[in-house]
Amino acid sequence: MPMRPRTAPSRSASARTVPTRTETGRTRLSEARAYSPRGTTIREAARRGSEPERPADRRTAPERRTPTDRRPATERRAPAERRTAAERRSAAERGAGEPRPARRRTEEPARRVPRQAVRPRSAPAPRKKTAPAKRRPSPAARWLRGRLGTASGGQLGDPQRRLSIGLVLLLAGLAAVGVRLIQIQTFDGAAWAASATDQRLYKEVLQAPRGAILDREGATLAQTVQAVTIFADPKLVTDPAGTAAALAKPLGVPQSVLRAKMAKKLNDAGREIRFVYLARRLDPEVGQVVAKLDLAGIGQEQEDRRDVPGHNLAANVIGFTGADGTGLGGVEARYDDVLAGKDGTHSYEVGGGGAAIPGGVDHTVAAQPGSDVQLTLDRDLQFETQRILTGQMKRVRGYTGTAVVLDAKTGEALAMASYPTFDAADVSTSSAASRLDLATGAVVEPGSVHKAITMAAGLETGVIKPDTVLPVSPTVTKGGTTFRDTHQHKGTVKMTLQGILAQSSNTGTIEVADKVGAQRLYDFQRKFGLGKRTNVGLPGESAGIVQPPSNWSGPSYGGVPIGLGVAVTPLQMASAYQAIANDGVRIAPRVIRGTTDPDGRFSAAPAPERTRVMSAANAAALRRMLEAVPSAEGTAPAAAIDGYRVAGKTGTGQRVLDNKYLPGNVASFIGMAPADKPRFVVAVFVHSPAGVGGAIAGPAFHDLMSFTLRHFDVPPTGSKAPPIRLYG
Repeated sequence: MPMRPRTAPSRSASARTVPTRTETGRTRLSEARAYSPRGTTIREAARRGSEPERPADRRTAPERRTPTDRRPATERRAPAERRTAAERRSAAERGAGEPRPARRRTEEPARRVPRQAVRPRSAPAPRKKTAPAKRRPSPAARWLRGRLGTASGGQLGDPQRRLSIGLVLLLAGLAAVGVRLIQIQTFDGAAWAASATDQRLYKEVLQAPRGAILDREGATLAQTVQAVTIFADPKLVTDPAGTAAALAKPLGVPQSVLRAKMAKKLNDAGREIRFVYLARRLDPEVGQVVAKLDLAGIGQEQEDRRDVPGHNLAANVIGFTGADGTGLGGVEARYDDVLAGKDGTHSYEVGGGGAAIPGGVDHTVAAQPGSDVQLTLDRDLQFETQRILTGQMKRVRGYTGTAVVLDAKTGEALAMASYPTFDAADVSTSSAASRLDLATGAVVEPGSVHKAITMAAGLETGVIKPDTVLPVSPTVTKGGTTFRDTHQHKGTVKMTLQGILAQSSNTGTIEVADKVGAQRLYDFQRKFGLGKRTNVGLPGESAGIVQPPSNWSGPSYGGVPIGLGVAVTPLQMASAYQAIANDGVRIAPRVIRGTTDPDGRFSAAPAPERTRVMSAANAAALRRMLEAVPSAEGTAPAAAIDGYRVAGKTGTGQRVLDNKYLPGNVASFIGMAPADKPRFVVAVFVHSPAGVGGAIAGPAFHDLMSFTLRHFDVPPTGSKAPPIRLYG
């Protein structure tokens, strides 16, 4: 049956109403506000009993309650009343006709109620909210919620649940570590072991000995030798001044320089420098002297040094190497890959202190020494060539000069000298100009030595014959430029081809070129090797410049036949005369004879290119014409050699540098001997302030050819030269 609202006795005369419960048995919110939020203590009750009663807050003192009665009202309700809101709503829906369970009345102390009665109100019906449709969680999320206890109202603060979660995470971490260990041991084990070995492995480079450079007889021109390098640790040097004084003499370095090197310094990273070179690549004897001094902070190490016994002997051909042993010029650079060899390695395991681990990895890959390169040069002839050239350059006060000796039958260069030259054993004292090989790198205007090519073209094309006589005038004009003979003669004279070459007639040579034609003359220039590199075997070789007739101007028809407006190297012109000496067959010049590998096997250089540029008969006829030049009637009597027949030609041109003519003349003489059976061709070019070929280059040719014939034991042929006929 329905429950009646309970009332408590009031200390006031007027009765007060107490909160009523609704039909559902719930106390209204407005009525709940009249209650004290907590129980009243005995001390508070005694204090209030002595104070006057306040109209707005008159409360009855609660009776002393037992510990059981101090529980919240919801807990003090009968079991029948402890129902959830859903159960009460269900009961209300079943209707008022259903009997309600009787509430058990318990004695409770009287409670204060407000003086003013509160009008009972029914609780408003809860509004129904339309909640959005919830997405169904995934199976994994439902499993996780179940494990965490959130699906059934569990709390994460539960120690048992926290322990379960921690155990799951721990097992997952251990499983991941186990999988990784299996991967490392099974699949990556070899790679990790190799990486660990590499970290302990120290690799020492075993430098491959560089091959030697030899002359044609096997004499050493350049080789690699053991040397010592002296270094210092500035931090350990206790007496810089005394140490510098002791090392100055054996190292050959001034004390001031040594003290500056041993001074304590910091590098770019702010760390103290602990290593500095004092002198490098010294003789082993110097290392022994320094070791006896026993100076603090001074040490030495072994290094290879490129030794050039001849110093400047063939230096412009040999070239030089850098500090790391790499070839930087001449044959050293051109054949660096052959000479260098292949470095080896010594790999071994080291411990924390840097000492080798006994029984550890110790593997050596031996260095492969470089091969020796053998040149076609003759050491003794090369020395004499440089001596003769240097002497003549000093006598005429020349700027630059070069001399070339070729074997007429093979095209091999037996000597190639340049002036100035340098000390290949001490490159630091040289300049770039002194290191240039002038025979292959200098470009000159050949002048009259080119007239032999014009005559060869005339003989080979048939426009002239060996006994042809031509009318030669004092001057000829081409494209507005007048060309004159160096030998003055009155009016037009009849001259033989031998006379034209002997007196170096410009007008007579131009007349022959007119008969040949510009295009055919250009073709013969190319056959004789002008306008292209000889590929002799040296880097930095110039190709020169020979223009086709389509690029000629009016004066070119007079200048090109006599060697003006043409740019050649001295070696190119020497090679052209080698073709005349070799019965019309030009063999490309070369300076490399072959290589010898570390096992001693010799490999000859590839056979040079051979080109026939004229017939043997015409070549012999041209040589007889050229024999008039070093005679008393010719332009170079100083080039004649007693007992030998000599053929050659003088020339006077200019040197071209950066497309400009340099001041002074380039005087030249190119000749062959014996003329009736040539063995050697010698070319001498001298760039001097003034002078012509016969006077400047003729004497040097005489001395050089004479020594060459004696050096190779070439006897005179015994034949006599035919009489010289200049005029017809």
